[in-house]
Amino acid sequence: MLNFNLKKMKNFLKIFFLLIITSCSSSDMDLEPLNGPTSGTFPASYDEGKMGLFAAYRNLSTLDAASTPIWHVMDNITDIGYARPGTNYTSPITSSITTTNALTIKPWEIHYKTIARCHAVLDKLDGISGITAAQKTELGSELRFIRAYAYSQLIELYGDVPLIKSAVTLENANVARTSVTEIQQFIIDELGAVAPQLPVSQSQFGNVRASRIAALLLKARIELYSKKYADAALTSKQALDLAAGVHSLTPFNASVNYAGKDHTVGEPDPSNIFGHIGFSSSKEWIWVAEYNMNVPGYLHNQQYYAASRLGKGVCYWGPTQNLIDSYEMTDGLSILESPLYDEANPFKNRDPRLDMYAVRPHSRYLGYQFEPNTSFTKVNNYWSAGAPTQVANADATNAYRSFSGYLWRKVVDIADFNSTSVSGNSDLNVGIFRLPELMLIYAEAKIELNQLDNSVYDVINQIRVRSKMPPLSTGMSQAQLRKALRYERKVELANDGLRWYDIRRWGIANNVMNGYLYLNRNANSWTKAAITGFDESANPIYNHSKASTYFTTQEVVYRINKDEYWPIPQSEMDANPSLKQNPGY
Repeated sequence: MLNFNLKKMKNFLKIFFLLIITSCSSSDMDLEPLNGPTSGTFPASYDEGKMGLFAAYRNLSTLDAASTPIWHVMDNITDIGYARPGTNYTSPITSSITTTNALTIKPWEIHYKTIARCHAVLDKLDGISGITAAQKTELGSELRFIRAYAYSQLIELYGDVPLIKSAVTLENANVARTSVTEIQQFIIDELGAVAPQLPVSQSQFGNVRASRIAALLLKARIELYSKKYADAALTSKQALDLAAGVHSLTPFNASVNYAGKDHTVGEPDPSNIFGHIGFSSSKEWIWVAEYNMNVPGYLHNQQYYAASRLGKGVCYWGPTQNLIDSYEMTDGLSILESPLYDEANPFKNRDPRLDMYAVRPHSRYLGYQFEPNTSFTKVNNYWSAGAPTQVANADATNAYRSFSGYLWRKVVDIADFNSTSVSGNSDLNVGIFRLPELMLIYAEAKIELNQLDNSVYDVINQIRVRSKMPPLSTGMSQAQLRKALRYERKVELANDGLRWYDIRRWGIANNVMNGYLYLNRNANSWTKAAITGFDESANPIYNHSKASTYFTTQEVVYRINKDEYWPIPQSEMDANPSLKQNPGY
């Protein structure tokens, strides 16, 4: 299990989490206990400062929905993923999310609590007794990175938010909103200042702590999102140069050979990247959120919510038909263009990432044949020694089977199968920054600058070749490369939690989130006549009258000048009269 010495400090951490009240200033605490840290004396030493740092990291890991870390929730309220219908997850895609929705409240609450924990140490860093210059740099640079990351998430979700640079007291609690542009520049400046102070790599800690490459990736992401393409290209190139010899793409394991084949052959398994083995050995990870069975509350139930019914799960999340139809054929052409596409075998000869990252009918998942269609009353159980046995097909009969007809494979490690149950928890880590995102940030910035040199093809082709896909043809136009780039972000970063931001910053949310999402809960056969083409962002365009005869649908609504952001939680509006609500709420 990856760690940064939390296991050795778990008892001390229990005391710390109970006693430190990071939302208050030291002057608010008049009485101090005789032992343990308090907000009045904390941090009194470098060790206590380090505890505060770990508490800030840990707080990010508490942000979840349906017991699933937030990074694996966000794509399921977009065009490529779907959640079990309900107020929390249907309202964001139907322009009906409210100021009291738990999904809107929790990120605001958790990110500001994380920022407060950063300030608990940052504000007193200069006064810590006996701290060395190197120790002060270590704590300060990592805490400023965490704070920058928290603000980067807040502005993406809520737009203008209060920019707080030190601990809030009762006297200065009413803070007005700061513009997105100003906060973006604050983040860029902060990361530019702390990146040189951070170690190039934190692989010795399993990448759960901030590195220089992580800081540069976040800086480049903010520059890209704010359309500072020249800066984003420069920063991401600097990060890629530093990453050479430190981070690299991890080849898929031999199970990639099962992609496009049926359950009788074997089970695709991406755990050497996205499982316990991957988080301990893959050089692809740049920054990781840690979970730990040995620390109370430091767990999630992601695998239970993601897994199939036969896999002891509840099928809460799954890809949409819109994503499935987006996957190219192995010749690099769409399903409309490629002679390899066979409507009778629609998953054959597809981009292997379809099967490595998603679960579809006729494949093997968590040791079982996966068949949502009710014609399969019995399916194979491959956990038995020797020949598979037959079991009742709960993935077709359960009322709460997959609502999209598909599931995510990325977020589940089959090694946990025997310990994952309806009451079980997992400490599978969750990736936040991964090398492919950094590579695609660089490629996108260069494409938007219309600097279409070999370096653009190189980074995209590295990702495609790792995925057993053909490299891009040279000599493509800016529009063609933009489409190729957006395809790669969609399929390579699927369920990494970035699609929500992408469709908004590209200005395509109004198209892809208005009309219908297509779902295939009954695993019906379909023809490619359901699709009329693909748009300039590599999204399928459906013939609704035809598609609706094969697929179930979810109507989606996106209102311009409203749904770019979530509402500020009503509780925050009530507590802080200086806040103004986002338009439309």
